[in-house]
Amino acid sequence: MPLRSNPTLRQRRLGAELRRMREQAELGGSQLARTLGISPGQMTQMEKAKIGVSPERLRTLASACNCVNQPLINALVDMALEREKGWWEKYRGTLTIDFLEVAELENRAKRLTICTTTYVPGLLQTSGYASAVFARIFPPLPPQDIETRTAFRIKRQEVVRSGAIPLQVFIHEAALRMQFGGLKVLVDQLGSLLDDSEQPGISVRVVPFAVDTFPGSGENLTFAEGPVRELDTIQMDVAQGALFFDSPADLAKHRAIFARLDSTALSEEGSRDFIRSVMEDVNRTYA
Repeated sequence: MPLRSNPTLRQRRLGAELRRMREQAELGGSQLARTLGISPGQMTQMEKAKIGVSPERLRTLASACNCVNQPLINALVDMALEREKGWWEKYRGTLTIDFLEVAELENRAKRLTICTTTYVPGLLQTSGYASAVFARIFPPLPPQDIETRTAFRIKRQEVVRSGAIPLQVFIHEAALRMQFGGLKVLVDQLGSLLDDSEQPGISVRVVPFAVDTFPGSGENLTFAEGPVRELDTIQMDVAQGALFFDSPADLAKHRAIFARLDSTALSEEGSRDFIRSVMEDVNRTYA
């Protein structure tokens, strides 16, 4: 079996879950490999997602590890059976791997919850706003790269605009007032955000400046819910790209953060009123 040169995010997650299952059972790689009838090297390659795992072998592995979490095992089997390539794969070699992995995460999620402090979430950006976000990168990107990244971001939005995956966003007031591309671009973006907030399956909640030290400040976070809680994922935007976290401790921490955000942010209707007030402030400045 040829080794995968570039395992996808999902393939790596499957391998990581197999390793986590083995470690929780306090089994060594060589010990489990003997039980499965494979070499220690194959066991390592499986956990690193360099090779795949059949549903039968996965269930044997789970039994050997005394895992009785059947919903998790079934979800892992579904991941092992995935063969269809996502639309984002056609951008491989054109965009960096971070772009592809974020799209993959979003498309495989059951529900998305996002918190942003510096800009409107990418899944709700207008094309003009998205282009301006990419144009502010330094050193500057070539115009063609900005166009490609913008088109990719707009394509990503189909997953929530279609209603296929519920989306909840918490947006800090700073992100509503931060300019990318000038005041007109911002006004158009705020208007689009209001329209999106009325769409089924999309919830927009604002965290005003008046809130004292809200959780998650300074970070742009996405909580992607998997088919079972154990397969939830956190994605964080950083200057260098995207980071992904899936340890039980990280998941518990961010569930608590988003729970506090839910109790802190304005209601959906209150958020719409707030966005309208920001639009009025910006329009007065623009006029």
